[in-house]
Amino acid sequence: MTYAVVPHNPLWKQAFGVEAAALQAALGVNAAKLHHIGSTAIPNILAKPIIDILIEVSLLQQVDARALRMHALGYEVMGAFGIPGRRFFRKFDGMGPRTHHVHIFQQGSAHVARHLAFRDFLLAHPQKAQEYSQLKADLTQGSDISREDYLDGKDPFIEETEEQALVWFSFSRIAAARLK
Repeated sequence: MTYAVVPHNPLWKQAFGVEAAALQAALGVNAAKLHHIGSTAIPNILAKPIIDILIEVSLLQQVDARALRMHALGYEVMGAFGIPGRRFFRKFDGMGPRTHHVHIFQQGSAHVARHLAFRDFLLAHPQKAQEYSQLKADLTQGSDISREDYLDGKDPFIEETEEQALVWFSFSRIAAARLK
């Protein structure tokens, strides 16, 4: 399987909004906050054309009780899918490619902070975002790259940047709180 990345599409933001409304309806009041994450949330960088959505919920157990509603929206129910404390769902279009990933965590999860810090750090640091974009371009230039090779190739960058992002994110939140 060849992994492909494409230039940023400004319609991804709108696609997030449409899907977020459907997800909010499916999950009800338990869905406290919905966030557009991943590379499609960052302008001017290459991305796989899959909308990543992070949802903070009040009670993770209530997500399991609404799995049929997620299935009715076209999502495949994946359970924790390798990350304890997460509920993961993926959606495919009628032709086969994935279109959406939904990552659900209980409010206060360190995974929520990690995802938001990484996204916000890249938004605030365009040069770092361009480094990430170039890495993706380099990784996908070959004629055939596996999902594992693509993910393994990104891991060192993500881990390093995530450490920086979490420190930056903490200081940004403290500064914002002081300005209020």
